[in-house]
Amino acid sequence: MSPLTGEILTRKDEETSDKYGCRPESRALSRHLEFGVINVDKPAGPTSHQVADWVKKITGAKKAGHSGTLDPNVTGVLPTALNSGTKVLQTLLLAGKEYVGTMRVHKDFSEGDLKAAAEEFVGTIMQKPPVRSAVKRQIRPRNVYSLEIIETDGRTVLFRTSVEAGTYIRKLCHDLGEKLGGGNMTELRRTRAGPFFERDSVTLHDLKDAFEDFKETADEREIRKAILPIESAVSHLPKLWIQDGAIEAVCSGAPLAAVGVTKMDSGIVPGDTISIFSGKDELVAVATSSASATDAISMKRGFVAKPLRVVMPSGTYPRMWSKKARAGEYAKP
Repeated sequence: MSPLTGEILTRKDEETSDKYGCRPESRALSRHLEFGVINVDKPAGPTSHQVADWVKKITGAKKAGHSGTLDPNVTGVLPTALNSGTKVLQTLLLAGKEYVGTMRVHKDFSEGDLKAAAEEFVGTIMQKPPVRSAVKRQIRPRNVYSLEIIETDGRTVLFRTSVEAGTYIRKLCHDLGEKLGGGNMTELRRTRAGPFFERDSVTLHDLKDAFEDFKETADEREIRKAILPIESAVSHLPKLWIQDGAIEAVCSGAPLAAVGVTKMDSGIVPGDTISIFSGKDELVAVATSSASATDAISMKRGFVAKPLRVVMPSGTYPRMWSKKARAGEYAKP
């Protein structure tokens, strides 16, 4: 996936109609909950599935799902989505993660040996998933972006690491320990999962308190602090904005024509997983780009993205397209 550059290319300026849709921060509470995502601080003990089930019961959601399973004794960031919000969970599985943990080295070691061994595991490493894992046990490359030794206490090592999705930290600790005469992970906490950080997480108690407070006072503020709009779950993806006239076409599963684009992240290249937004910053769909940003901005015909997962319900915006859309044309509202 291309890195976010922060630079936005504008194809055309077009107003969005107040008659349709709604800015995420202005959604009614019922709709906010339908498309909600919670940055849960998972406690030690329960499985990730149990945490998602508790979230479902606390919120009264019909469905709840989590992204990026944590072992029962591992704590920290566990993005959990409600109802239609679960449609974006797959994109979080691909996002990078950060952890803080401790490992126990089986023999005495020097600070120099530990530092040298840790440096060997920064970059692309080859890793075989552990026996108890959800994927096929075959050696595969994984990127370790950083592995920082925070401090040591005897044979106990406190570390922080930032890694590619799908990297097993328990196995990383085992392999690092092998360089020092043996070692194993003893504690682990996830401090980031994609766009979700530990500093912004909420506990299950926080979540329950927010709903109990709402029942007593009808004040929505604590619920809205605890439950984020679905758009927050795709903030790590390159973005593309479209005109009102193109929205229902995308919601119907049609590929996005270049003329429907108003602006987009400058770093988008073909094959990227991107997020498509309305002019009101509502998430319309997650898609695969079929053209670079520089080409899409100047294209007069043709398609620039194909929806992978439509998020916005069909009918939110009126149909403003016809058979001409096949040639890349949309009507105006």
